[in-house]
Amino acid sequence: MIDRIRTRFLVIGSGVAGLHTAWRAAEHSDVIMMTKRSLFDSATAYAQGGIAAALGAGDSPELHRRDTLAAGAALCDAEAVEVLVKEGPARVRELHAAGADFDLEPSGDFKLGREAAHSQNRIVHAHGDQTGAEVARTLIERVRGSARVRVLELARALDLIVVGGICCGARVSVAGRATEIIADATVLATGGCGQVFRYTTNPDVATGDGFAIAHRAGARLADMEFVQFHPTALETPENPLALISEAVRGEGARLFNDAGEQFMLKRHRLAELAPRDVVAREVFRERRPGRTVAVRRSAADLARTGERPIERVVTLDATHLGADFASHFPGIFAICMARGIDPRTDPIPVTPAAHYMMGGVVSDLTGRSTMPRLYACGEVSNTGVHGANRLASNSLLEGLVFAERVARDLTDTPPLATEPAESAWSVPVLRDRGAAQVAANEIRDAMWEHAGIARTAKGLRACLTILDDIQSRLPEGATEEANMVETARLIAEAALMRKESRGGHFRSDHPTTKRIWEGKRIVW
Repeated sequence: MIDRIRTRFLVIGSGVAGLHTAWRAAEHSDVIMMTKRSLFDSATAYAQGGIAAALGAGDSPELHRRDTLAAGAALCDAEAVEVLVKEGPARVRELHAAGADFDLEPSGDFKLGREAAHSQNRIVHAHGDQTGAEVARTLIERVRGSARVRVLELARALDLIVVGGICCGARVSVAGRATEIIADATVLATGGCGQVFRYTTNPDVATGDGFAIAHRAGARLADMEFVQFHPTALETPENPLALISEAVRGEGARLFNDAGEQFMLKRHRLAELAPRDVVAREVFRERRPGRTVAVRRSAADLARTGERPIERVVTLDATHLGADFASHFPGIFAICMARGIDPRTDPIPVTPAAHYMMGGVVSDLTGRSTMPRLYACGEVSNTGVHGANRLASNSLLEGLVFAERVARDLTDTPPLATEPAESAWSVPVLRDRGAAQVAANEIRDAMWEHAGIARTAKGLRACLTILDDIQSRLPEGATEEANMVETARLIAEAALMRKESRGGHFRSDHPTTKRIWEGKRIVW
């Protein structure tokens, strides 16, 4: 028995982009918003850094535009960047008016911080390092307060319903029940894919579902090789890893290797405040096994036991802040203390981690994909604003700006001319959860080793071979792991094709940026 639901608009995902789209679209029409877990399970709720917008004295959209284009390494869409920086301040002010408790100066103006590669103080925070959680809280309150939004939790999109090349909704598992949601327009706001890598700051729902679903349906994707790795996640055995915000380095924290060297001084003129891709590569390099340590084992021994090489330790030292650390970064302070690390007196062990996907479903300035009636916004989309490397704190801003544009464009969508016919299908049942988990871990290891921060043609080919083998062994019903494999393959294949290094994509066998690749995009 298949349940069938009819709605005007379907929004898949509950991060900043999905929540904002649902809230604003519901001012005109009925909306169904679905999410894999709960409304709070999204990367938005994890975001510490803040929202970048030209709101301060001496700043301007033009300066924000220049910084964004510089970070994007000659791959940004200039028109999309213009939209982002010009409309961004209004979106932040609207969110504040809607109830977001942003940090303010005594004058009532926004208290603005600075992060790497920004030329001005333009980062809006909430409760120090709890910006994403406050944005999510505010938007969830608005969505739940709307009589026109129906929220479906524990609802997982399996595939889009496509008839004659037109998207008509999605096939969904709602708490295990096969459900077809028919919609006049469908919005993908499914977030990123950090969970395809061993180390990530993304929540465990970020398995790349939206990329895989859109790709199977025939929508165009681009720039999948450009994955941003955050330089400083708290090194623990957890998944996901807790983020140590760039703002901590903005307050003067320094990176040291296990020999006590402040290595960034020799690697970039901006040291710890160099662009994220630079800092992430240098931390990755310092952590690679190499320097002899008494407890280290030989590679042959490790191969025999199946263990991984012991990686070297890199620490972030913010002890100069002393007691101020707790007041400046209350969330990070609590995270560290809960794990036995007192950042007021102890250096914080860190590792790079997959953090943000710059590529995704190609969408225009209104969020329309290349498939009629299918929209994309937020991290799953590829608007072109990030280019090859996202400027810090531009992601929440992109979610707000382009979700607003999607919501406005949705109102002009006419009803479907004909309803799609019902089809016979059922939700695949996963009977071997252990095998699925093994497959997921194998994907993460292969991608981190061969398609992560430093890539080579040999490694990427090996990665694709491993992914093919994993896919052939996936147990029946492992739909999430199948999405992980498909998304991972898109990343690895694109990385193999781009024979240069640019932004978040680094090929150690092609370590320079090549003019022949400038402005060129790999499109699926």
